[in-house]
Amino acid sequence: MRLWPKTLLYRLVLLVLVGLLLANGLTLSLLLYERMSSARTVMLDNLGYDVATSVAILDHLPADERAAWLPRLARGNYHYQTDAGEPGPVPDSWRSRSIVASLQEALGGQYALTMSAIPGPREHIQAHLRLADGSPLTIDLRPQLPALARWLPVVLVIQPLLLLLCAWLAVRQVIRPLSRFTRAVEALEPAATQPRLMDDQGPREVAQAARAFNAMQARIQRYLKERTQILAAISHDLQTPITRMKLRVEMSEEPMLRDKLMQDLENMTRLVREGIAYARSAEPLLEPTHRLDLNAFLDTLVCDYTDTGQVVTFLPAPTISPLEIRPQALRRIMTNLLDNALKYGSEAQVHLLLHDTQWLEIQVRDNGPGIDEAEQDAVLQPFYRIENSRNRHTGGTGLGLAIAAQLATQLHGQLHLHNHPDGGLVVTLRLPRVLYPSVSSSSRDN
Repeated sequence: MRLWPKTLLYRLVLLVLVGLLLANGLTLSLLLYERMSSARTVMLDNLGYDVATSVAILDHLPADERAAWLPRLARGNYHYQTDAGEPGPVPDSWRSRSIVASLQEALGGQYALTMSAIPGPREHIQAHLRLADGSPLTIDLRPQLPALARWLPVVLVIQPLLLLLCAWLAVRQVIRPLSRFTRAVEALEPAATQPRLMDDQGPREVAQAARAFNAMQARIQRYLKERTQILAAISHDLQTPITRMKLRVEMSEEPMLRDKLMQDLENMTRLVREGIAYARSAEPLLEPTHRLDLNAFLDTLVCDYTDTGQVVTFLPAPTISPLEIRPQALRRIMTNLLDNALKYGSEAQVHLLLHDTQWLEIQVRDNGPGIDEAEQDAVLQPFYRIENSRNRHTGGTGLGLAIAAQLATQLHGQLHLHNHPDGGLVVTLRLPRVLYPSVSSSSRDN
């Protein structure tokens, strides 16, 4: 259904409004019907009494004085004529039948009454009779419904508007907690010190849902903190035995075996260091924010790579104002992305784009084989490697992109992957252009 609203708010507003309009319309119809029935009954009673009185007056007046009295006895929808009137068929409409019955009841017992329907655009009835002296008298009637008050159409227009406003306010009051819950879920991040996302205020059901959500948030943060603490503790404790093993291996008298063991120990050391880095990236950043010229920052970073012989280019944004951000965290993200790009490709390109007034994008593109779409989300998870081999030089530890994604979240940004149509992988870092509160604390190494 194309006309069916897509949002729950307007669907409920439409349903409530239609229900209120139907109920109100039924009530109004019954009231109007009852009012019309009552007015019609009163009108017919007054018609019979007034016509009987008027005919009696005309019947007692001399014939030459009756013409002068006709205007006095005339009413809004009927008047009297001292002639035989116009012939016509017997009236048969529902409105005419009730008028005929009322006149028959009022005059039929005293005068011979005949009725005729006069052709025309509007309903027109004439009642014919003869007075006591034989003179003809015609009662000319044009039936019409009782006039409606002038304010009634205005009320009929204002009433649906008031119903629409009340329905929108009522449904908005119901939908607001759901919208807050949705925003809270979208803002849920694995930061250990993240404040509560929902206030347990409002109606009882809303307060219960808010308390349950806050409890769930606290449990998730506690579980993530425990996981990262275990990872950091294991990685830290492994450094000492690895160092002792290196010393012992260096005393080996077999050069070939010594080289192989040293290579394995170096891989273990790299894994331990990246494990500690990942554990730290999951914790809230204590680095204070600084206003940073991204064009200059990225150009300096790219120059560091080109100085070591790497093929890395930078495409700056035309005009961009300084951004409030944590420089060391951003440097770690960009280093991980560029290292990953140069690991699987021979060159990399960094492109700074202004996405809109609220977001900017830093794209890192390589000329490698790319990543299958089914695995693009999985590679952002820790310890996930595309290659099946255990070669650390080709497959890596599986933590580089995970650390970058974790730090991007800490910077209130997002990390996305997609394959370029001309080949290679494009990693997009989206960062908000609006300022967010800085953390006034000492910087911490990442």
